[in-house]
Amino acid sequence: MPIATRAFAATAADKPLTPYSFERRDPGPDDVLIDIKFSGICHSDLHMARSETGPAPYPLVPGHEIAGVVKAVGANVTRFKEGDRVGVGCMVGSCRECSSCQEGLEQYCVPGFTGTYGAKDTKGGTAETITQGGYSDHITVDQHFVLSIPDSLPLDVAAPLLCAGVTTYSPLKTWGVGPGSKVAVIGLGGLGHMAVKLAAAMGAEVTVLSTSDRKKADAERMGAKHFLINSDKPAMKAAAESFDLIINTVSATHEISSQVQLLARDGTMVMLGLTTEGLPVYAVPLLWRRRRIAGSLIGGIAETQEMLNFCAEHGIACEIETIAPDQINTAYERMLKSDVRYRFVIDMEKMAA
Repeated sequence: MPIATRAFAATAADKPLTPYSFERRDPGPDDVLIDIKFSGICHSDLHMARSETGPAPYPLVPGHEIAGVVKAVGANVTRFKEGDRVGVGCMVGSCRECSSCQEGLEQYCVPGFTGTYGAKDTKGGTAETITQGGYSDHITVDQHFVLSIPDSLPLDVAAPLLCAGVTTYSPLKTWGVGPGSKVAVIGLGGLGHMAVKLAAAMGAEVTVLSTSDRKKADAERMGAKHFLINSDKPAMKAAAESFDLIINTVSATHEISSQVQLLARDGTMVMLGLTTEGLPVYAVPLLWRRRRIAGSLIGGIAETQEMLNFCAEHGIACEIETIAPDQINTAYERMLKSDVRYRFVIDMEKMAA
């Protein structure tokens, strides 16, 4: 029997999100039905809701940082039971057969993974059915794409780990960050503050690059040893060729040529921000030091679980501001002004009846 679900949805690019009701599928044999307790707000939610990355399929319920409690499971589900604390990130499906999926890298699924919202629903829907995300009170997900949230992580601070956490954890692991590594993080926002915490916990010497020093105390509290202002030319010159890895979390169009100069030989800048315009890149600074500019997309399911366990072990959590569902539109406007430290999380139990 379909499950009545309450949500907040975008209905057009130029309109605010409004209350919306729809039906979730009843759990199939491999499905988990989740009561959503908290849903983080990612910058990509705003991009999608406003059709900034292409036309969105409206009505659209954003949200891919989901934390909740299992309400029911299908007959074949062995990993979860009613009452378990669980999470869902950016994916609810993939082909499970291609080389990437077979290697546990479902985010790089060759045919393309099924996004938690705004994607064609490949399970339990018709060709026209679109996945709907976490700004809602229930979700039904294949058990393969459900994560276990350790007991020591409160659900509200765990929710953003399902995107912001794994998006920064994955490149730190991929590029072998550990004791002795020198890591710079560009931008101390929702992604950046997690990159600082995670890199510091891995043993790296962390530097934050920012446009001002207003978040310097926060950066140091989170584990950063150094703080650089992009416009401070003497300091930037002194830091040249210092870093093994630069994590660039900025979503807005910005200049990166001066920051590339901060990379040591064989250093890499990893782009995580969802920029919607091109960024000029010059060959000479890359050639002369064998530097690289790379990208990284969230993380696979196994890696996401590894990240959650790592955060629990090291006492790492996202720093959040909790809001009610009817404050989403205000949160979007504040997010555009960088007026949040450091992630908005919606308390879905405050959904009006």
